[in-house]
Amino acid sequence: MTPRPIAWVTTLGPDGVVNAAPFSFFNLLGADPPIVGFCPGDREDGTPKDTARNIRLSHEFVVNLVDESVAEAMNQTAASLPYGESEIVRAGLSALPSSVVKPPRIAESPASLECTEWGTLQIGGNRLIIGLVKRIHVRDELFDPETLRIRSERLRTVGRMAAPHWYCRTGDKFEMKRPE
Repeated sequence: MTPRPIAWVTTLGPDGVVNAAPFSFFNLLGADPPIVGFCPGDREDGTPKDTARNIRLSHEFVVNLVDESVAEAMNQTAASLPYGESEIVRAGLSALPSSVVKPPRIAESPASLECTEWGTLQIGGNRLIIGLVKRIHVRDELFDPETLRIRSERLRTVGRMAAPHWYCRTGDKFEMKRPE
């Protein structure tokens, strides 16, 4: 099985409570403009999860990446809490203000993408939320100002594997040059 990246999405409810939830049906979908997509499922009773509900109301969200240092906290935010109870508080995380959207970023995340909703597609029982990336935040030690690239050897993201409890580390990397 191939690992899937994790979108640790923060949104704001209408009452101002911060919601945080991980989604592994996620990826970057394009660069010009930069877009992301993720698929929040429904609750067992068929109602949308808080993340989808909040995005439908506000049209804003933040995708926070997950590295090894925050993997356990991310897992804690996967718990189903009553609407209006913040997973950020429960997991002992800190929120940082975003600069373009209202939902905050997760301070402990290695990188965060501030997004506005471009649209949501309903395909059968699947919901695909597509977001336009408006601002990117990256830990200083992960960004090389000379090359303007991410220092991938320092970014230790985790990925989702088989359900229900398996993850992987992404430290085993190798390079292959593209043919010209």
